[in-house]
Amino acid sequence: MEAQSLPAALALVAGGGSGLSPEKQAALAVSLPLLQRDYRFERVWFWGCIQGVRGAYYIAQGLGPDRAAPRSRLYSLNCLDWSLLTPATEEMLALVEQLKGRFQGDPSFVYELGEINAEAAARLIEGGKEPVIKEEARLIATIEQIDREVGIVPRGAFVKTPVGSVHENRHFEGLSLVEAKKLSSYFHFTKPVNLKNKTLLEKADLDPSTDFLDSLEHDMPRGSWSIQLEKGGTVVVLRSLLWLGLTFYHVPMTKQFGYVYFGTGEKNLDLPFML
Repeated sequence: MEAQSLPAALALVAGGGSGLSPEKQAALAVSLPLLQRDYRFERVWFWGCIQGVRGAYYIAQGLGPDRAAPRSRLYSLNCLDWSLLTPATEEMLALVEQLKGRFQGDPSFVYELGEINAEAAARLIEGGKEPVIKEEARLIATIEQIDREVGIVPRGAFVKTPVGSVHENRHFEGLSLVEAKKLSSYFHFTKPVNLKNKTLLEKADLDPSTDFLDSLEHDMPRGSWSIQLEKGGTVVVLRSLLWLGLTFYHVPMTKQFGYVYFGTGEKNLDLPFML
């Protein structure tokens, strides 16, 4: 969610019981504008918080002119001092999938991969690498995984130009209340996967400038999203049951929308058996 409107946005998603203390909000109000200035970001989003056993990671994202380009990610342990994270790699994502349990809250904490997956550890040794994973690498991969799987935006909020870059749609005035209550009105804000598998007949009704992302209506398992009206029916809130703690909000007929994550960084692998 936008750093400039953070207090108001947090109030709109507070129905889930999570949020930030006034002290943390005050610290972010000071540090995020400085972060934007120092790194020369066009926009800064507050991504959320991953709660560890001994501490919490507060995450921010920096964006450039192309909103679909890889984002710069930073973390802080106190909402004041920020450290830049390296981009996630596919190898890193595969290794982190082996890890289970809570984050510790210490970026230098080391997971012994040999105790978790002997085969993965053996492959690392053969490649001349140590069979260990630092928690900072786990943090990088978890943020990337959450963004890929449940980072969403309303339909029409962004447009794709003929040259392939993605920008905010200046003509977007929000979804109607009727449309805002449909899963098909929301897109995953990452590279599309299902869109490539659509037939030419299905693509005929799509607008290539706005319908260039995957819709939530085909997410598996079915029922992995909860849609609710809150604040007297003035705010539509979507909550992910796959990544518990991910909350998206949209105020119909306005440009106000965003998502934030407050959780332990653990995927709900039991969801198919709960539905």
